[in-house]
Amino acid sequence: MQTKIDLKKLRLRPYKKCDAKFIVKWSKDEVAFRKWCSDRWQTYPITAEDMNRKYCDNNGDCIDEDNFYPMTLIDNNTVAGHLILRFTDKERTILRFGFVITDDSKRGLGYGKEMLSLALKYSFEILKVNKITLGVFDNNLAAYHCYKSVGFKEIENENKEENCFCGEIWSVSEMEMTKDDYFNKM
Repeated sequence: MQTKIDLKKLRLRPYKKCDAKFIVKWSKDEVAFRKWCSDRWQTYPITAEDMNRKYCDNNGDCIDEDNFYPMTLIDNNTVAGHLILRFTDKERTILRFGFVITDDSKRGLGYGKEMLSLALKYSFEILKVNKITLGVFDNNLAAYHCYKSVGFKEIENENKEENCFCGEIWSVSEMEMTKDDYFNKM
């Protein structure tokens, strides 16, 4: 039986190379993998070395050297979740969350919600951004509801992104949270 999480033991810290060996194991099949990373990796499965090459050697494929921030959720000294933060504007007022994932054995227990809450706090209160965006596949309802539960709102998008994975067309819903949204819900 899984127990309730102790929020006092959770912390968000910068990604370390040693985190990859855990994170790459959380997508048990290609559908789960694509819901997590879309087409950002060409092959499934990926290895810890693949992840570290993209993150540490290639700056997450970002041109700007100070733009890509992979983060890891730690629960009592154990890797429990992961996401990346990436600025999308030169002024560094808009941040995009991506590669949001939790340990598959901990899903449904509130880890994702708490990781997002910690990332929102860091982004709005420390980085002082004005807005955070993210995209979620329409067939990933658990993630969509998790994002809604922390205050993200779906935005209208006339040119909805679509990708073809596993013989299906997957549409992306864009979501955002503004600084005002964040501080008004506190």
